[in-house]
Amino acid sequence: MKNLEVYNNVFINNFEISEDDLQGLEYQSISAWDSVGHMGLIAALEEAFDIMMDTDDIIDLSSYEKGKEILVDNYDIEF
Repeated sequence: MKNLEVYNNVFINNFEISEDDLQGLEYQSISAWDSVGHMGLIAALEEAFDIMMDTDDIIDLSSYEKGKEILVDNYDIEF
């Protein structure tokens, strides 16, 4: 499975949304992405990509797009 598919599936499974909902998805734009949902998302991303995210990156991950940017820039994950 490609990294983009893995990334998308983390969001889809964690928030129980469809792939059509991913573009433009932002923190607190859906009820599932609250503070608790955010920590679940981080845990799922860390497990899926076998990484340990820095606190600043966890705080900065404020959208679907920003998450990809953080993973590319800070964790050498290619999409």
